[in-house]
Amino acid sequence: MSELDVWSIDARTGEKVEAVASTATDAEVDASASRAAEVAPSLVAAGLAGRARLLRAMADEIEKDGDAIVAAADRESALGQVRLRGELARSAYQLRLFGEVLEDGGYLELTIDHPDPNAVPAPRPDLRRMLVPVGPVGVFSASNFPLAFSVPGGDTASAIAAGCPVVVKAHSGHPYTSELSATALRRAAASVAVPEDVVQLVHGRKAGTRLVVHPAIQAVGFTGSVGGGRALYDLATSRPQPIPFYGELGSINPFVVTPEAAAQRAESIASGLAGSFTLGIGQFCTKPGLVFVPAGADGQRLIDALAEAAGQIAGGPMLTPSIREGFLTGAAERVALPGVRAVLSASGQISPHVLVASASALDDVLLEECFGPLVVVVEYGDEGELFAALDRVPGSLTATVHSGDSEGASGSFADRVAQRLTGIAGRILFNGYPTGVAVTWAQQHGGPWPATTFPHHTSVGTTAIRRFLRPVAYQDAPDALLPAELREDNPLGLPRRVDGRYQLHG
Repeated sequence: MSELDVWSIDARTGEKVEAVASTATDAEVDASASRAAEVAPSLVAAGLAGRARLLRAMADEIEKDGDAIVAAADRESALGQVRLRGELARSAYQLRLFGEVLEDGGYLELTIDHPDPNAVPAPRPDLRRMLVPVGPVGVFSASNFPLAFSVPGGDTASAIAAGCPVVVKAHSGHPYTSELSATALRRAAASVAVPEDVVQLVHGRKAGTRLVVHPAIQAVGFTGSVGGGRALYDLATSRPQPIPFYGELGSINPFVVTPEAAAQRAESIASGLAGSFTLGIGQFCTKPGLVFVPAGADGQRLIDALAEAAGQIAGGPMLTPSIREGFLTGAAERVALPGVRAVLSASGQISPHVLVASASALDDVLLEECFGPLVVVVEYGDEGELFAALDRVPGSLTATVHSGDSEGASGSFADRVAQRLTGIAGRILFNGYPTGVAVTWAQQHGGPWPATTFPHHTSVGTTAIRRFLRPVAYQDAPDALLPAELREDNPLGLPRRVDGRYQLHG
C-alpha cells in the first residue's frame, strides 16, 4: 500500500482531520477484484443458511461498532447523530431482511418441468431452472447516505445475499466511516468462517473506473450524479464483456396537487411539502423538486404557505464542498431564468429556496435536479396544460399526487393524473411525501432514465437481489448432479413451481 493520502474532512468546518487510507493503485484494484473472484466459490458454498448467518453477523458487528461509526459519519457528513443512528438501524435491518429472503428461498424462482413424451409439438425434456449469482460486484458508495447506501448498504447486502463478493469504492466524502464499516463487515465474515475478502474496500476516483473495467467484476451498483454515472455506465457497457451497471442517478420527483386538494387543504400540503424538500438540507434522491399547483387563489394560498413554512427552516452545511458549490450555482442559475419568480431565496446561502414559474415558462433547466433545499412550483391552468408539462418531465424515482375528498374514484382527475405519472416514475404516492423509502418486500426504488439506468430493477427492498443473479436451466440432469435447490425430493424445503403449479415450502 502507498502512503496514506485519503483524508477524513470535517463537513462542518472543511478542515482535514486525519489521513485514514491510501488511494488504491491499479495493481491494488486488480488484486482486490481478482481476490473477490477467488473467494466467490466459498460464498456460494456457504449456501442459503450460511449467507443468512453472515448477513446477521454483519448487522450485529456494525451495531457493536455503532458509536464509533456514527461519530465518524457525523463528522464527515454533518447529518447529525439522530439521523445517522436511524441510518445505522436501517442498514442493520436490511442486512437481516436479506437473511429472511434467503430463508424464504422464493427469490431463486425455482421452476421444474418434468419430461412429457406426449407434449405437443414435440416431446418435452426434464427442465429445471433457477437463479445463480453473477459473480463479484463493484459497489459505489453514495455521498448522502454514508451507511444505508454505502459500505454496509443495500447494494452490499443484496449482493452478498445473492452469493456475490463485493469490492466497494468508498466515497471521498466519508472515507473513515467507510473504513470502520468495512472492518466490521469483514470481522463478521471471519466470525462465521467465511473469507473476509467477500467484502473489500478501495479508495480513489481512478480506482472506481479501474474497478468497472476489471474482467472479474460482473455487475456494478452505483448511486451518484448523472454525469458520473453515465460515464461509468458507458465504461461498463463498452467492455469486451459488457456488464450490467445498476445506476441510481438524478431524479426531480414531480408532485401534483389537484385543484380540489388545493382548495381543501393548501396549508397542510404546504407544511408537509416544506419538511420534505428541506429534509437533510434537500440532499435526498427522493426530494420533491418540481411541484405542480393550480393557477389561481387556491394555488397561491399553497405557494404563500409553502414559502412561510420553508422560511422557518434553517439551512446548514452540505455533505461536501463540491455539493455546496453545485447547489449555489444551480440555485443562482434558476433564480435568474426569465419567467421565474423567487418567493423565498437567499443569494449565496445554503437555505430553502422556493421558485415559481408558469407551465408555459417551464425551462429545461427547471426540469433538472438541483441537489439541495430548492423546489420549483409550476402553476398550471387546466388539465391539458398540466399533462403537456408532465410529458416533458424526465424519468424519476417517485411521483406524487395530492387529491381531494371526492377524487377517489376511477376516472377522476386524480386518477388520470396518477395514470400519467405511472409513465414517469417507479413509485407513485397518494397524499403523501416521497422522502423516506421503506425497506420492504414490495418496495420499488428505481425509475426511467435519468433516475436509473435499469428501471426494471430496484436498489431498495428485497427484490434488489435480482440485479445480481442470472437464470440457468438444467436439462435432463441426473438428480445427484443437480443443485440441492432443484433436486426432486426438495431437501431444502423451498417453494417451487412444478409442472406449472406453485408449491409452497416443503
